[in-house]
Amino acid sequence: MQRFDFVGATAVVTGAASGIGAALAHALARRGSNLVLLDRDAERLDAVSGAIRAAHPDRQLCTYLVDLADATATAQVAAEIGQRHPRVRLLVNNAGVGLGGRFDQVTFEEFSWVIDVNFRAVAQVTHALLPTLRAEPGAHLVNISSLFGLIAPAGQAAYSASKFAVRGLTEALRHELVDDGIGVTSVHPGGIRTRITANARIGSGVSHDEYAAGRAQFEKLLTIAPERAAEVILRGVERRRGRVLVGWSAKLPDLLARVLPGSYNRLLVTGLNRGVTRPASVAPGVPAQRPADVESAREVA
Repeated sequence: MQRFDFVGATAVVTGAASGIGAALAHALARRGSNLVLLDRDAERLDAVSGAIRAAHPDRQLCTYLVDLADATATAQVAAEIGQRHPRVRLLVNNAGVGLGGRFDQVTFEEFSWVIDVNFRAVAQVTHALLPTLRAEPGAHLVNISSLFGLIAPAGQAAYSASKFAVRGLTEALRHELVDDGIGVTSVHPGGIRTRITANARIGSGVSHDEYAAGRAQFEKLLTIAPERAAEVILRGVERRRGRVLVGWSAKLPDLLARVLPGSYNRLLVTGLNRGVTRPASVAPGVPAQRPADVESAREVA
């Protein structure tokens, strides 16, 4: 495939009000793309869109407030986007939520909420907008999975299940859409400074003190700026990479999982225990590893 052309493209980004989504929106605007931004946080989405309009007044920008946990609302918004923007060149499914707690510490309703937002909404939006991608030559699809779409630590049953599902869907679509000329990228970020841990829900069976202690420890490991992650992702899109890993905090666990698929967790836990105390429930979206591994993080695409 030829390199992706951002100039004049219509790019749809979910979860655009903060973190990687907001950084992607700004980076796409700088590259000359018009934007369709989705999020459930009205105040933050207004702030992001306002800043982009001020910096790039010539860009077309539309915003949609939607809670992707609501399948009906998601379908309505996706249908409207398809009608108003019949030729989408780039779709980035970035929105995601976290849930702290082992499988036996969360209710099935809590588990299902994570699956709905992190996987069902990705599949639903992609399915709805696929005709618009097919209508635009050189289109590209990006699904943000996670480090926890490569490994599955204890305390992350719901999150890992959703992100492994995103990875599987993305890989299948990469093979299915190649003849249509649509590029497909699966993204696996490591320790990115986003709000996912702050916004994560706590499983009904998890002690608040236990979760707070674990979250405080792991937030110290989030050293990669969202802006840096966005640049790595968009470089991967431009080069039509099938998979993008952001940071050594994603690359090293991925290597361990490939070499030792049945026992990588033991090594990760050993490495973690050398640097920090291991919490009972790992904070969502945060890699379990020593601080030194994260501090030396660099992008890998």
